Amino acid sequence: MEKLKLNKYNIILASGSPRRQQFLQDLQLDFTIDVREIEEVFPNILKRTEITDFLAKLKSKPFTDLNDNDLLITSDTIVWLNNEAIGKPKDRNDAIKILNQLSGNMHEVITSICFKTTKSMKLINDVTKVYFKDLSKNEIEYYVDNFQPYDKAGSYGIQDWIGYIGVEKIEGSYFNVMGFPVHKFHQEMLKY
Repeated sequence: MEKLKLNKYNIILASGSPRRQQFLQDLQLDFTIDVREIEEVFPNILKRTEITDFLAKLKSKPFTDLNDNDLLITSDTIVWLNNEAIGKPKDRNDAIKILNQLSGNMHEVITSICFKTTKSMKLINDVTKVYFKDLSKNEIEYYVDNFQPYDKAGSYGIQDWIGYIGVEKIEGSYFNVMGFPVHKFHQEMLKY
């Protein structure tokens, strides 16, 4: 099957996330991967989508060498719980602490995507509500020790074992919880 070529653009995905890379492959897009290091720090006054918008845009800043036919895609995901942003866990203890906070609660998963060319920049975002059952100490420790969710915002992947046994319901995009609102991304890509 021939890959979808979007007008005149070379798509560059600035993400080391295997899930984001897989989504673009599954959409049959032709793209390259170029990840550039940046310190992911945001001002404390920012809330919810302001944080992910800021970070997605920040990740595009090192790309000062885009060609006229390049379309850069950057993205960021956070978990928002009790008026606080939760990113990736630092270690095992942090992952267990975060999952204890999520246990029995509703949290939001927020993702922003930045589309950047030499002439324009556009930000989109999506919010999904996720409801966890009360997780036992054993369930949390089993998950952390066997799945090591250290590269995931909120210390979990909904597509993992913990999603099967712990998520009671979601309101919004399932794929957004995996870190990429594919439906909104595709809609936006059709404009390029």
